[in-house]
Amino acid sequence: MTPTDWTSSAVLEIVRLALDEDIGTGDITTQACVPESLNARGRFLARERLVLAGPSLLPVIYGLRGGVHELKIFKHSGDRCEDGEIVAEVFGSARTLLECERVALNFMQRLSGVATTARLFAERVMGTRCRVLDTRKTMPGLRVLEKLATEAGGITNHRMGLYDAILVKNNHIAAAGGMCAAIARVRPLGIPVTVEARTLQELRDALEAGAERLLLDNLEPGEAAEWIREIDGRATVELSGGITIENVRAYAEAGADYVSSGAITHSSRAMDISFRLDLV
Repeated sequence: MTPTDWTSSAVLEIVRLALDEDIGTGDITTQACVPESLNARGRFLARERLVLAGPSLLPVIYGLRGGVHELKIFKHSGDRCEDGEIVAEVFGSARTLLECERVALNFMQRLSGVATTARLFAERVMGTRCRVLDTRKTMPGLRVLEKLATEAGGITNHRMGLYDAILVKNNHIAAAGGMCAAIARVRPLGIPVTVEARTLQELRDALEAGAERLLLDNLEPGEAAEWIREIDGRATVELSGGITIENVRAYAEAGADYVSSGAITHSSRAMDISFRLDLV
């Protein structure tokens, strides 16, 4: 599912909370050290090779703190940056630049890490028909931003939450009284149904019940290829469980329509982006 954009009301609220968390009643160090009338210029720089995500948050961040005189964004979400490249340049009150520095960096470092990892996954499956999906394994409260970052990295957004797609997993099947019963209960909703199949019998039951999409979890690539041959085009196939940068190509070549990896969001490291302040 496609998330909202970088300037939506949902994103605005996330940024507002981040600023309130960090600045609170005021940046007491900056207020003590920096004259209120002092202006400065700041530059955001990539300190390593990365895929950028999040510079569109800068006008939102500064806008919530009273704005700046000038903001130039040279690199955009999805762009590659080399070590030393300037991402953005800002001119305004030195106090505003300093109090917003950590929040701006936290967002761009974290989201660029997600975008960089997503790009690596996308590149590994290039040339196959398989697409890489993100998951709901996101930082609580940051899902909208992290899914925007995965999209910037070149992979496909999965469902945003429990409300916008049906995914019948093993616990749903157990609670409903079986595979066929679970599918029968969601079918009247009129939404395409994805069903998790953990055994060949579950796979056959799901196909017989009319599942349009199957989630096959924790299979080795060779085993996945055998199951996909049995499916024989009767449903689209998503593979998940233990999928990494190192093995994603093998899963794609097994014939999957999709592979999903929670590691893209839950285990990406923050990228090195710095902020340098110069007095004007």
